[in-house]
Amino acid sequence: MDQVQVDSRRLVLDHLRAVTPAVESLVQNAGTLAGWGVEMAGRLLAGQRLLAAGNGGSAAEAQHLTAELVGRFDGEREPFSAISLHAESSAVTAIANDYGFDRMFARQVSAHGRPGDILMLLSTSGKSPNLLHAVEAARSAGITTWALTGVGPNPLTECVDDYVAIDAASANAQEGHLIALHAICRAFDAEVRRYREAQR
Repeated sequence: MDQVQVDSRRLVLDHLRAVTPAVESLVQNAGTLAGWGVEMAGRLLAGQRLLAAGNGGSAAEAQHLTAELVGRFDGEREPFSAISLHAESSAVTAIANDYGFDRMFARQVSAHGRPGDILMLLSTSGKSPNLLHAVEAARSAGITTWALTGVGPNPLTECVDDYVAIDAASANAQEGHLIALHAICRAFDAEVRRYREAQR
């Protein structure tokens, strides 16, 4: 193995080892994640919806979550209403052009959100102005706000209803967000099954 490969391998190992603090943060917040899954199931079963937003890689994570809810996670079940706010390109570009990028999510929250809905925000920095404005719009509409962020406290953790802040480097925190979303989905699906079985 030449020196370039040795150096690259060391960087990869360092990155992989840095995932451990992210997972440890999630373990410490397992109760919150489970609670979110159960509450989300109750609300979506009652006809509410989930809105999700993030920028860049966090947008991809938001869309991953909504795909799990509209599609399925582990087992067969009915679809649920979940909208990833960055994914409608015409609306996103029109709103950003007419109102500014900072208002891109807030306007969609005002359009789609109803009292009792949930807005899930993902951000490694917790500082994105468009997410902070989305929280303001959600509060005005009676929408519950949850956030997955990187290291806290940060502006987003200080203004949402509940949050999980992952104490890890930015890239590793984002990897932790996907693990957190899958954990929420596991609790969500279990609660949906429990509810359906109780109805029989």
